[in-house]
Amino acid sequence: MSLQERFDELHGRHARAELAGGEERVRRQHKAGKKTARERLDLLLDPGSFMEIDRFVVHQSHDFGMAEQKIPGDGVVTGSGRVHGRPVFVFAQDFTVFGGSLSEAYARKICKIMDLAMKTGAPIIGLNDSGGARIQEGVVSLAGYADIFLRNTLASGVVPQISAIMGPCAGGAVYSPAITDFTFMVQNTSYMFVTGPDVIKVVTHETVSAEELGGATTHGTTSGVAHFAADSEEECLALIRELLTFLPANNMEDPPLRPTLDPVDRRDEALQSIVPDQPHQAYNMLAIIRTVVDDHYFLEVQAAFAPNVIVGFGRLGGRSVGIVANQPAHLAGCLDINASVKAARFVRFCDCFNIPLVTFEDVPGFLPGTAQEHGGIIKHGAKLLYAFCEATVPKLTVITRKAYGGAYCVMSSKHIRGDANFAYPTAEIAVMGPDGAVNILYRRELEAAPDPAAFREATTREYREKFANPWVAAERGYVDEVIEPRDTRARLIAALELTHTKRDANPPKKHGNIPL
Repeated sequence: MSLQERFDELHGRHARAELAGGEERVRRQHKAGKKTARERLDLLLDPGSFMEIDRFVVHQSHDFGMAEQKIPGDGVVTGSGRVHGRPVFVFAQDFTVFGGSLSEAYARKICKIMDLAMKTGAPIIGLNDSGGARIQEGVVSLAGYADIFLRNTLASGVVPQISAIMGPCAGGAVYSPAITDFTFMVQNTSYMFVTGPDVIKVVTHETVSAEELGGATTHGTTSGVAHFAADSEEECLALIRELLTFLPANNMEDPPLRPTLDPVDRRDEALQSIVPDQPHQAYNMLAIIRTVVDDHYFLEVQAAFAPNVIVGFGRLGGRSVGIVANQPAHLAGCLDINASVKAARFVRFCDCFNIPLVTFEDVPGFLPGTAQEHGGIIKHGAKLLYAFCEATVPKLTVITRKAYGGAYCVMSSKHIRGDANFAYPTAEIAVMGPDGAVNILYRRELEAAPDPAAFREATTREYREKFANPWVAAERGYVDEVIEPRDTRARLIAALELTHTKRDANPPKKHGNIPL
């Protein structure tokens, strides 16, 4: 065969790779409301930036009639590209080729780009649309999954890893996305579960649909597996691009700066009235966050899961920050099991990638109840405490109202290496709220008082004046400054500028033993 003939043959294979599983399967993919792997990459990456790797790789199986079914690329498109001009490595599973099922060759392609991402220090983005392990290859396909899991683990905390679930994801295939930093899902077309509805019906006799079992709404609100749930594939891929603007390429870099015309010394009078005078009245912490950050823009993460705590990304003076906040509009801002786990994972991510942490605190304590205690609130609440204690990035805290009991300690207090801790004049920092404290301190006096209501009012006022305010903590240096709410933005940006060169370290060790 001449060189020209060989080139023409390869060119033909190149064209077949573009068509993947064939025109009919592409039509079926579109009919199901899903795009092909290459169409997704076109939306995700900057135009013309994709450089494919291993386009001509095919599986090596000869069993069960597979020898005659060799398709260039073998069900996954891999390579590199750019997002907002910055390099990323990508793989996109192709459901039109053997249902996107994973083979040995397919796994090697993914492992190759993951290895390259770690060597070069670039994020990894996986677009998942697969029926799972390729049955025709048996244990070899399972070994391929394990090879990927290992690289997910080794890359954790080294480069950002993002998973988008664009179709079915079942069995062992769910564990690679579970190890990555952020998981995106698409409403009505993406699913994640370890065992599907049919198996569940046989084993437990439960009848459940794929959507109810592992759809985007379920994982966005109930399980917390999904960090973002988009209404369409276009929105999902646009969200990934937006998320990457807040993140560094790897753990050796700082997050990218984004210049803003929003004045760093902007004072906002609206902040003066957001926190109510009445300590039991709810308010929306998002109103404070969005008022303070650059251009009022906040990218919330896991918005529908454990809404009593808020986590997400914003910018202050052009610098990317991770924000953790109690939400008084839900469960009065109490910390429970789900909120603790949600916030702990987010804090650890930010610490991995040099993203400063800003905490807005209004927490009456941990949620009481037998369900929480039996579910392990002690262990799960300790995860958040551990995460904040371990974090070495700049840590700024604003106490807007309540900071009670152990929850005060947990929420990035000065005692666990908080760098700049501010409080509003409305802040109440104490072991517990005035009502509960009076019931304990003056129980006998209340029983004997001729006018218990008047006595309770007087003692509650006395306790509030002595303890439930920011001044005692400020006198001891536990709060660096009591600030007017209108000055929050300016104070945080000044503190961030002061601490952005912070260098802190933990004792030498293989790794800690976080209470899992």
